[in-house]
Amino acid sequence: MDFDLTPDQKLFRETTRKFLESEVSLEKVRELSTGPESFDRAWWARGAELGWTALLVPEDQGGGSVSDAGLLDLLIVAEEMGRLVSPGPLLPVNVVLSALVDAGGHDDSVGSLLAGEAVATWAVYEPGGGWAPSAPGVTATPDGDGWVLSGVKDRVESADQADLFLVTAAAPEGLTQFLVPRDAVTVEPTTSLDLVRRFGAVRLDDVTVPASAVVGTVGQAGESVARQQQVAGVLQAAETAGAVDRVLEFTIAWAFDRYSFGRPLASYQALKHRFADMKTWTEAIHGIVSDAGSAVQNRADDAAELVAAAGAYVGEKSTAIIQDCVQLHGGIGVTWEHDLHLYLRRATVNRALYGTPSDHRRALADIVISREAA
Repeated sequence: MDFDLTPDQKLFRETTRKFLESEVSLEKVRELSTGPESFDRAWWARGAELGWTALLVPEDQGGGSVSDAGLLDLLIVAEEMGRLVSPGPLLPVNVVLSALVDAGGHDDSVGSLLAGEAVATWAVYEPGGGWAPSAPGVTATPDGDGWVLSGVKDRVESADQADLFLVTAAAPEGLTQFLVPRDAVTVEPTTSLDLVRRFGAVRLDDVTVPASAVVGTVGQAGESVARQQQVAGVLQAAETAGAVDRVLEFTIAWAFDRYSFGRPLASYQALKHRFADMKTWTEAIHGIVSDAGSAVQNRADDAAELVAAAGAYVGEKSTAIIQDCVQLHGGIGVTWEHDLHLYLRRATVNRALYGTPSDHRRALADIVISREAA
């Protein structure tokens, strides 16, 4: 995005892009897709050195932002990662860091995540269920000075490489979150359409955790979970925006290079109209992501509404644009050798994760109905 970026933010974007192109090119992404791990931990630590894990953490806790608007800086990283369908737990680590910072405490965990020494993930989905992060089936039962957690989370990003899991559970007092270590759970990797974004099911078989594992206040995690939804939603939308941008760029270049009946494809009027539509949709994607990001950064009253609008619009238009680009490439566009399918996979997974377009439209309707009834 280029919406009023400061010189420091532009430099940050350039540095991030060069690092990603050097360290995780599309060739590297293909290599990782056949390996045992979806990202290299040493590479992630180098990303942390660039500030990827520090942007939502206050300076007095070891963090810091480029522009004093940490979330907007983080959207720059997300978009650049989308341009190269990069691996790495950018979203879950930063969602967890945001939660820990807001709740207070867990300083050791915050420090290890900041340094890239540890990886945390966000465990909110459950088997057979849709997007309902505030209605968990996992239970938390008081047990002396601690808690016993029982249940299963699934669609947990980077579960096989995570050291810490932010688990949302139903306690007798209400919605509560816990920070659970890897050695307390059982992780079962699952298949993913995305070649380098892997997920897993996390089993909590009567897992006992101390009272210190609670994040925030027992029974009062509702607002925190809502905030985490907003952070995750806008980060994912920004990443998808970056993917769409890149696909449209190389499809336009292809249309000028590819000749049909002695003329470049781009010279045909019918295709010009299609490119104009896609460019318009892409700019609208950037616009709504920018507005949603600013609202979440400022904790505005309409943040949830704008994030839902972004999720619905970006989810639908991104896959439509990329599918159209596949068609414009002709036969080469549907081959394994071409990079288009890498982007389509990423956009498709993002469309389904942390709320589908239908989920987001339903959330928008609920917000409007609630506002009208007030």
